[in-house]
Amino acid sequence: MSITIKELGAGLYSKYRNLILYGVIGVLSVSIDFAVFGVLTYFFPDYYILANVISVNCGIINSFLLNRHFNFKVKNKSVFRFMIFYVVGIMGLLISSGLLYLMVDLGNMNLLISKGATIFVVTLFQFILNKNVTFRQNG
Repeated sequence: MSITIKELGAGLYSKYRNLILYGVIGVLSVSIDFAVFGVLTYFFPDYYILANVISVNCGIINSFLLNRHFNFKVKNKSVFRFMIFYVVGIMGLLISSGLLYLMVDLGNMNLLISKGATIFVVTLFQFILNKNVTFRQNG
């Protein structure tokens, strides 16, 4: 019994569908976050923490709407789910702001490279919480 590449791909997609779509939606949301952050820090370079707060909020809202509609397809209790999603997002914001401070102010690292590194760490943390708490099917 052999399995084709197509069957293998379909099986992997089926098994990891939520993670894959979360990643795709995450890339779009991160792009929005990064673009807003880049524009704000271009005009107001001394206020990068405030720029991070604003840009992360833009990404959180986009990510919730797309994940609710296309990925997890859970539409009940939308306000409650958004509040949980937002708390998870704010936790990510606190982690990313702390990491930015450590990397930029204390580590003298490049601002945009630091932002990219924080996004990677925070995304993994948020996927686990959002999949298992925010968008839980029976929640």
